[in-house]
Amino acid sequence: MEELLNRELKLVLKNLENIKECLQKDKNKIINIAETINKSISCGNKVLIFGNGGSAADSQHFAAEIVGRYKRERRALAAIALTTDSSILTAVGNDYGYDDVFARQISALGREGDTAFGISTSGNSQNVLSAIKKAREMGLKTVALLGRDGGKIAEKADISLIYPFKETPRIQEYHTICLHLIAYLIDETNFVEDT
Repeated sequence: MEELLNRELKLVLKNLENIKECLQKDKNKIINIAETINKSISCGNKVLIFGNGGSAADSQHFAAEIVGRYKRERRALAAIALTTDSSILTAVGNDYGYDDVFARQISALGREGDTAFGISTSGNSQNVLSAIKKAREMGLKTVALLGRDGGKIAEKADISLIYPFKETPRIQEYHTICLHLIAYLIDETNFVEDT
């Protein structure tokens, strides 16, 4: 067991080096994403977040950080994870196909000025791509958190933050840190001291 753990730990530690390097490179994109979300929220709009598998869990986690808080007490902010309603997901998947499970929700819930935030470790998740395309058609700002080479989604989103490595767990580790940094910036810029 220890040998197995050491093997995976070696990969995690190497990834921490890669993360450190990429965070320096991606600082401006992280700021840009937080500013895009803040602009939506300050205009009375919302963030719609979506992805598959671990990225679905990340979507829910990020929505919770926005609606609740990251670390600092502040007013509630509007965010919805499009990954949580099993009735919608299964009905749309059954009636229209799985590729439309997020795009259909964007059509129903999205409004010009909202931010659509897609997460895909491959950059090629068809349902995330379809939702990004639908969001752009409707005048939403689009953000994508991606891995590998960014795939097809990278060229369709307004802002694409890409972790250029292949292993899904390592990409997810980077995505979690980026989501926490974005949540931190949102917290700090939406905090108003009691007077």
